[in-house]
Amino acid sequence: MERFKLYINGNWTNSKNGEHIDVKNPSSGNVFASIPRGTQEDVDDAVNAASDAFLSDAWRSVKPHERGDLLFDIAEKMKSDRDELAKLESMDVGKPLSQAYADVDAAIRYFRFYGGAADKVMGDTIPIEDGLLDYVVREPLGVTAHIVPWNYPLQIISRSVAAAIAMGNTVVVKSAEDTPMTAMRLTAFFDELDLPAGVFNHITGFGYEAGAALSSHPLINHVTFTGSVGTGITVGQAAMANVVPSTLELGGKSPNIVFADCDIDKTVEGVVRAIIQNAGQTCSAGARLLVEDSFKNEFLQKVVEKFESLTVGAGMDDKHLGPILNEKQYNHVLGLIEQAKKEASVVAGGNPVTVEGYEGGFYVQPTIIDGVSKDSKLAQEEIFGPVLTVFTFKDEAEALDLANSTDYGLVTGIWTQDISRAHYLASRIDSGQVFINNYGAGGGVQMPFGGYKKSGIGREKGWIALYNYTQVKNVAVKYN
Repeated sequence: MERFKLYINGNWTNSKNGEHIDVKNPSSGNVFASIPRGTQEDVDDAVNAASDAFLSDAWRSVKPHERGDLLFDIAEKMKSDRDELAKLESMDVGKPLSQAYADVDAAIRYFRFYGGAADKVMGDTIPIEDGLLDYVVREPLGVTAHIVPWNYPLQIISRSVAAAIAMGNTVVVKSAEDTPMTAMRLTAFFDELDLPAGVFNHITGFGYEAGAALSSHPLINHVTFTGSVGTGITVGQAAMANVVPSTLELGGKSPNIVFADCDIDKTVEGVVRAIIQNAGQTCSAGARLLVEDSFKNEFLQKVVEKFESLTVGAGMDDKHLGPILNEKQYNHVLGLIEQAKKEASVVAGGNPVTVEGYEGGFYVQPTIIDGVSKDSKLAQEEIFGPVLTVFTFKDEAEALDLANSTDYGLVTGIWTQDISRAHYLASRIDSGQVFINNYGAGGGVQMPFGGYKKSGIGREKGWIALYNYTQVKNVAVKYN
């Protein structure tokens, strides 16, 4: 079992308390690594190092295109280490190996995308009057905090850290205590760069300790957080207490809206893929199926058949679905399935799975629940497992009402050959992303991602995310 260290100010170090946290493989339940239990003191050291680095001439003198080159270097290191990164992500999170490879490829693209953008964020001049030159520049914020969830650790670290560094900020990453392995690998890549000490720092530990200390630290200038609504509110309040901005990517209860004129086979494939990816442990999972009632029986039968053909197993065995992350989440998913058996109809799956050779893992059959009330907890709250709830609608108005009937608004899929109908619905659905006749668009590195309502504040991915990590300065010059 390998023991890892914190990375602070260009040095690998133990936590101040000397304590460690075990890291388990969700596929087997076996402990395979150990990480430091970071403290308030460790966070202080990391943030102070990042603050000193931000103010240093060494970092300020790095030109924008040179920051881009640093990000390209990370991308190349990741590409060279692609196989090992995918194996670590699969072993750490439990996701099928092919999905882990897709995560690695997306992470590489983030570093390339923001590496290319580093010297292309421009200012503006504003016409005021003769004799007055007014211009606007975007400057880095300073020290940015990146609190990462357990379900897509490599992707989510990459998309925010790359954007922050591209704009000239320094960063402190707090990885999830359950899934820190690819963050450790990425940290090692940063350690190999010719980078001023303190520009990149990595803290491990529990969210309620290290994460709380980081989000509330007075020297932090921006907090990026991905996770649950409850924790997001706490993080946002901590940041606001210091009057600093936060970008919060929170939960979702995303619908796929299916009309009778859809391409049936492609739609079935899209609907199924949207809920089983990472065993449904995805904030943007297509957790609700809204299907036109005249078409329901035909379409649902095909979805059920597809679910029944899916395989479940250890991440490294690359089945369709891997395990649920841990016992707590496993019990949460099974508890909601048991509730469904009492108030609705389970038409596929609905049971735990024992995988031979991996009896210590937490596996659940992909499950379809029909006949759920739109006000039920099953319809309103994240299950965060491979569980699809089914609803019907008669017309566009009822479809729209169902789509907007939760507190979330992260992603929506619309499946129809009627492009006017699709655009009409897209314009009225409360959702940060709308996909028409697809779902996910290949990872969408370039596409702004974030939610309406309780799905979050701000946007990540794409060009717009660069602005999260800048502040605007206006300069007015009077001349004769």
